[in-house]
Amino acid sequence: MTERVILEPGQPAPDFALLDQDGVTRTLSEFRGEQVILFVYPQAMTPACTKEACEFQESTTPLAAAGYRVLGLSRDSVERLRRFADRDQLDYPLLSDPDTAVHVAYGAYGEKNSYGRIVEGVIRSTFIIDAEGRISHALYNVKATGHVARVLKLVGVSAG
Repeated sequence: MTERVILEPGQPAPDFALLDQDGVTRTLSEFRGEQVILFVYPQAMTPACTKEACEFQESTTPLAAAGYRVLGLSRDSVERLRRFADRDQLDYPLLSDPDTAVHVAYGAYGEKNSYGRIVEGVIRSTFIIDAEGRISHALYNVKATGHVARVLKLVGVSAG
């Protein structure tokens, strides 16, 4: 097992080219000039991930008004992401990273404690990336419940 990367504020955010739920290739660099909130979740359509994704959806308008774009990232297939977006009316890009290369580059994949057992898997994380493509905040091992409210507070955006 390789050493897990931990991103720090000020570091360049790793760029990527991944398909979204519509099969469109998305890159981080296409959002240069905008601030990005990239949230990494373990699996589409599970209860905690659905709650987190829907809370981000409810916050996209105030976040967009403050200059932030929301992107979701998981190992799910494009087809599963399409079903997730349709089912829960998610209108921001959901990125498919089935081989976990982007997860690893962001330090969002590796050993974690799951119900008392050490396993390898997706580490629920959120990255706030500035308009120049640098990490402003790297939040690892976050809980789905209450996380979006924490992110809004961190970036100084009120929920509505």
